[in-house]
Amino acid sequence: MFAAMGIVADDIAKVRAATDLVAVIAEHTEIKRSGRQWMARCPLHGERTPSLSVSPDKGVYYCFGCQRSGDAITFVREIEGLDFAGAVEMLAARAGIQLHYDSRDEGAARSRRKRLLEAVEKARDFYHQRLLDGRDAGPARHYLRSRGYDGDLVRRWKIGWAPDDWDVLARRLQLSDDDLRDSGLGFVNRGGRQQDFFRGRVLFPISDERGDVVGFGGRVMPDADGPKYLNTSAEARVYDKSRVLYGLHEHRRQIVKEGQAVVCEGYTDVIGCAEAEIELAVATCGTALTEDHIRLLKRFSAGKLVLAFDADAAGAAAAARVYAWERRFELEVLVADLPDGRDPGDLGRSDPGELQRAVRDAVPLLQFRVDRALSGADLSTIESRARSAERAVSVVNEHPDPMVRDPSVVAIAERCHVDPDHLRRYASGEPSMAPARSDNAEGAGAAPRLTPEDEALQLAIHRPEEVAGYLHETLFGDPVRREAFKALSEHGAVAPAADFVSPQTAQLLHRLAVDAGSAAIGDVLARIARLTARRAMNDLRRTAATADDPALRQQCSNSLAWLKSHTERLEERGTRTEALADLLPWLIEHGVRSEGAAP
Repeated sequence: MFAAMGIVADDIAKVRAATDLVAVIAEHTEIKRSGRQWMARCPLHGERTPSLSVSPDKGVYYCFGCQRSGDAITFVREIEGLDFAGAVEMLAARAGIQLHYDSRDEGAARSRRKRLLEAVEKARDFYHQRLLDGRDAGPARHYLRSRGYDGDLVRRWKIGWAPDDWDVLARRLQLSDDDLRDSGLGFVNRGGRQQDFFRGRVLFPISDERGDVVGFGGRVMPDADGPKYLNTSAEARVYDKSRVLYGLHEHRRQIVKEGQAVVCEGYTDVIGCAEAEIELAVATCGTALTEDHIRLLKRFSAGKLVLAFDADAAGAAAAARVYAWERRFELEVLVADLPDGRDPGDLGRSDPGELQRAVRDAVPLLQFRVDRALSGADLSTIESRARSAERAVSVVNEHPDPMVRDPSVVAIAERCHVDPDHLRRYASGEPSMAPARSDNAEGAGAAPRLTPEDEALQLAIHRPEEVAGYLHETLFGDPVRREAFKALSEHGAVAPAADFVSPQTAQLLHRLAVDAGSAAIGDVLARIARLTARRAMNDLRRTAATADDPALRQQCSNSLAWLKSHTERLEERGTRTEALADLLPWLIEHGVRSEGAAP
């Protein structure tokens, strides 16, 4: 796993050891001590009552509200929207740890990317300062003021001005030809000279989810030649418009907190939403919404998307993609019904209350499209009502889920005053698809009660020396609990163990690590011994029932009697210790023998 990430395992361990998880979480929410643990309001899903439990000595957290869990690396990944390597690098920089990579190529690639990003950041600062005080930027400043962008707004969003000159930035940065091209800031012209990519444009710097400036969106001045908007070249190595959303870094925490995002078309729309106190807005950068954008937003827990643009303009093809995303990513996609001819950018400044209402009262995409199909419909005659209903049904039939289609058809029938059964028959003549299916069987809610296997795992986490020799993987019948115990046995601590198990198992480890429990060791061992003995008895009964050898049947009978006797002795505290001393080794040996594995 770590080889793919490129960072050597020892450095990852150093970062974990050097990071104060409580301090990291405290930067995002109020956290208070509660006994040996710390409790906080979870910043990953937003709540009023603290349910995030943090164990500083184990270096892990678990939220009893949203069931998110992990260590410092996981928390930074969730809250900042980073990949594993990015989170490690961020924490390493915080701790002053120099990271090493397991291949020269990996290290060289990261070093070059860092150099290109630094160049783009310098360009942003240059363009921004040029807008603030450059003589040639006077018309740009006047234009922005006319659009409602004062100095504070310009500074907040680092808006800039690219001089209408051939190579003013290239001369300032002094980059190699390759770095100038790969950063997206310029190119080498036919005359062999370096030339700037942006000229005579108001620039909106674009950051990725980490906050690194990766490119620009350039708006041409009114009455100037050229396309209205020009984005950083597709040849840039650090910029990919299909994977970047303007405003995501600025609004990521609010998106995580509320579990939703508002998707706009342009940079000024995002800024307008922010001015209207809707700090959930992001915008695609000169491209349609893509699946990569959806995946990116899901990383920030956005389970609801509000489209703040004309969602019906692209027609059935775009709607089909959205319906597919709703099923695949378990999304709810809504549409803000904006006043005709108004975009979020202008509306946010002129009538913020109206923009807030449109976002708050957003409706599902299908309902929005049906409303559009019936907008202005003539319902005065039988024939016109039928035509209107058929037109709306054709929109409904584009939806892949019959569980959604049927009530929508009934609603159209009521609205158009036609017979619902007749309209259903008409609708059934159109192609249909199988119903949507959700593969997610997990649900939020209160923390589940601990099973005997959970309690045994808690002992292995919090009191490993005291239970050494008593526990073995064969005592765990549940595959998740067994995987957790094996990982603990191999890696010794929760944080590194969680890197090598399934997400469900990692979550279990984190949940158990934040609570040391209060059960006595003898009680826990007795419970798991009793549970394992019941499984062994069932095995012996099955073996005896199918055995042809009388000697084997007798052996199973003797073992059953022995197990029953020792299990009963677990009930009495005076005989429990002796019973456990005999029973646990027998159960472990039986489990190993049954599975054909070596202890």
